[in-house]
Amino acid sequence: MKLKLAVAGLRHNHIFSLLTVAQNNPAVEIVACAEEDAATRAELEKSGKVTITHTSITDMLDNVDCDAVAIGDCYARRGNIAIAALERNKHVISDKPICTKLSELENIEALATAKKLCLGCMFDLRTAPPVAGAKKLLDAGVIGEVIQIQFTAQHRLMRSSRPSWYFSGNMHGGTINDIGSHAADLIPFLTGAQIKTINGARTWKALARPDEDLNDAGQFMLTLDNGCGVIGDVSYSAPDTTGTLPTYWRFNIWGRNGMIEFNYADQFITAYINGTAGKSTFAVPTYRGPDFLTEFISEISGNPGSLTTAGIITASRCILKVQEFADLAAK
Repeated sequence: MKLKLAVAGLRHNHIFSLLTVAQNNPAVEIVACAEEDAATRAELEKSGKVTITHTSITDMLDNVDCDAVAIGDCYARRGNIAIAALERNKHVISDKPICTKLSELENIEALATAKKLCLGCMFDLRTAPPVAGAKKLLDAGVIGEVIQIQFTAQHRLMRSSRPSWYFSGNMHGGTINDIGSHAADLIPFLTGAQIKTINGARTWKALARPDEDLNDAGQFMLTLDNGCGVIGDVSYSAPDTTGTLPTYWRFNIWGRNGMIEFNYADQFITAYINGTAGKSTFAVPTYRGPDFLTEFISEISGNPGSLTTAGIITASRCILKVQEFADLAAK
């Protein structure tokens, strides 16, 4: 029997990646798409990218026979949509971030637990070949226990093509929560250690205009439960016209026996291993494991993999707390 999937909100382009994955999965049937914003509906209908079946998300949730709801609305609307879907006994899968408030996340967790429902998330960076390759090296103990991590994830602001809600009414909810949610998922996934302590965090306007409701720069420092230190930069600070920088999801990871370095666009991983002269280079393997939607379906079926409701809740709670720390420091 196919998973009947309804889509709630299409105001961020990431949702179309989820739609593509769903359309290519024979175990999934897309049964409805709701978009409440008239301008977005008009644009999508003109482009032919998707068929809008409902102008009200509530109407769709109340009247469409579906097993799960996929969410791609504005960030600040996602939490309440997820809660509404869970209240109606629907599983939920969302683009990241899941929500923008800790109170929303607590409600989501409580409903999912009480109703035995699953939460999925588009944490697709863990299936990027360089990340998958790095995990293989770390799992094999090539550099030993991880003791330090530095990463950068500078994105392009692209004001002219970003949806306008990014910059108004606090609909974005925070750059750390937006971009850093991937890091909160990836770091425990790569290392096996959990994030324990927030040591510091800052968010501010770098390229965003003073009148825009977006602090587009964010940095933070964490400690994992094995004592490993983490320093990260998750900012919209990359130049708009230069293409992807080498600092786009670049990781430097130190272990007790050496270090590895890679970024999202690389076709190799560089390692410096104690006892070996110079550097070693490892080709990035082709990833052949499950994608985020397959992981979601597997958990619904009672066979959870590495991306689970509990892990998504943990990562989301962690990065929301980092965002909260930075927001308080900025006041």
